[in-house]
Amino acid sequence: MAQRKVPVADILDNLQQLYPDAHCELNYTTPFELLIATILSAQCTDKRVNEITAPMFQQLNQPEHYLHLTQEEMEEHIKGLGLYKNKSKNILETCRILYEKYNSVVPQTHAELEALPGVGRKTANVVLSNAFGIPAIAVDTHVFRVGNRLGLANSDNVDEVERQLMKRIPKEKWTDAHHWLIWHGRRVCSSRNPQCGSCTIQSMCKFAQAEAKKSKKPATKKPAKAK
Repeated sequence: MAQRKVPVADILDNLQQLYPDAHCELNYTTPFELLIATILSAQCTDKRVNEITAPMFQQLNQPEHYLHLTQEEMEEHIKGLGLYKNKSKNILETCRILYEKYNSVVPQTHAELEALPGVGRKTANVVLSNAFGIPAIAVDTHVFRVGNRLGLANSDNVDEVERQLMKRIPKEKWTDAHHWLIWHGRRVCSSRNPQCGSCTIQSMCKFAQAEAKKSKKPATKKPAKAK
């Protein structure tokens, strides 16, 4: 039996209607602040990162402000976040490189960003798309999960999911689609208890349709125990 074609355009249109104001939920005022906030967001919620960066960015909002901090002093600023020791080390080294090599200006290419300590493909995409308006799809846990569930992607590899999403989604919608998928993942399509019953795009979702079929199957009757 032929596999049902994924209605990509309809899915995107519906997500846009659901989340017309979707945006990056990390608070920042400059590309540098977004870079630091995104490094800090690994395995942490945006809400918690914002709580930490609100007072920190009042004092430390340029690479040169970090140059004379010890790692212990940096840790004091972010110790409420997971992996804070490793993040402190990476941030201090990244700030040194930005100051010495880029005159404190955040670079605008994948290669240059990903060469910075603590910056991977996802972080680079977040910075490029949100700070510089360069089309990109950052695949975090929400984008990965929702993209696969909707059928926009079909892979257990993060890089492959990004490639598939970039191929299926029009380039001019990459950045917006990234936010739509994140917002849907946070508000409806959660990891453990997705709200398929109240989801307005369930009829277009491969995961929801599969779950519906499962629920319609008659329960297997257990054999009676011998007396």
